[in-house]
Amino acid sequence: MKKDAVFIFSEDQLGYSFSDTHPFNQKRIVMTLDLLRKIGAIQDSDIIAPRMATDEELLLVHDAKFIDVVKRAGKGELREDVASIYGIGTEDTPIFPNMHEASAMLVGGTLSAVEQVMEGHSKYAVNLGGGLHHGFQGRASGFCVYNDSSVAIKYLQEKYGARVLYVDTDAHHGDGVQWTFYDDPSVCTLSIHETGRYLFPGTGNITERGNGAGYGTSFNFPIDAFTEDESFLSIYKTAMEEVVDFFKPDVILTQNGADAHYFDPLTHLYGTLEIYKEIPRVAREMAETYCNGRWIAVGGGGYDIYRVVPRAWSHIWLAMKQIPTPTGPLPEEWLSTWQSHSPVPLIPTWEDPDPLYEPIPRKEEITEKNAQMLDRALHIIRNEKQKK
Repeated sequence: MKKDAVFIFSEDQLGYSFSDTHPFNQKRIVMTLDLLRKIGAIQDSDIIAPRMATDEELLLVHDAKFIDVVKRAGKGELREDVASIYGIGTEDTPIFPNMHEASAMLVGGTLSAVEQVMEGHSKYAVNLGGGLHHGFQGRASGFCVYNDSSVAIKYLQEKYGARVLYVDTDAHHGDGVQWTFYDDPSVCTLSIHETGRYLFPGTGNITERGNGAGYGTSFNFPIDAFTEDESFLSIYKTAMEEVVDFFKPDVILTQNGADAHYFDPLTHLYGTLEIYKEIPRVAREMAETYCNGRWIAVGGGGYDIYRVVPRAWSHIWLAMKQIPTPTGPLPEEWLSTWQSHSPVPLIPTWEDPDPLYEPIPRKEEITEKNAQMLDRALHIIRNEKQKK
């Protein structure tokens, strides 16, 4: 019988670990799954172990030389000066043992999610271990070695002949995925992110619209630093409705970075858990309306792993299962288990404290700038619609 949703996970995904002090920490997946279990929202039968991506699958996107370099790095066989050419051995993306195997496992998790949905075993699938959107054809970048979303999109094209809409709501621009498909008219990329004026990777301008045959299938919505929920969600909902209706995809792949939250230490946005309730709900609605429900979700950024990410990512699964949004206290057993790990007091409720922060002095100006950006972006989208 076809499932509503499947959750891709095994402890093998935890091998993707740069160091104990690195911001990218896969403990957030374990905490999210534990929270879902504690509220009775997920059963063992919902969980499917990922497979490891083959070299042939990685070659859909990545250069053979790069794959070989990653393998050698993970075995301690790569010189430092060579490693840096390929973006590894850096402060952001240090070398760690078995780097290739761990990275290929994350890619394989997203491919497992694709197979579950496209072969009719499940309506939706989520792989929180994925979302490594900064990886390039021949170079690692920004905590990302292999780019699971790019490989999955190529796989969707080649095996299933699908038109794919990739939606990225990470605070950092989804550069690796965008540039991989920048000249491909059968893939549409939509990224809502903090403006690159202040934040890595510095790309994602509204003028980045695609190239050649792919011109008009890249859409960026760069929002100002200190953007709050209302402005973020207005842009997200409008962008999703307009772009999905324009592109009419066969399947939607969403990257769900949870780093637009006020607590995130690496970004400058002022989001709360309210945006993470709405992001997956709207994605599911769009998939139902345009794609016969085909929706695949991956993780991504999110560096306040204790107070933010488990609560935020839980809403992806809850939306997939159409479980009503929880309110009130988090399970006491979950809080007591994880508080001993956390360097900060956990938020004890599903909702953020209100107020979460002092009122920002430039709210009206920021909201207006974002609205003007949205108007320019909508003008571009509607012009593209008229050309079709």
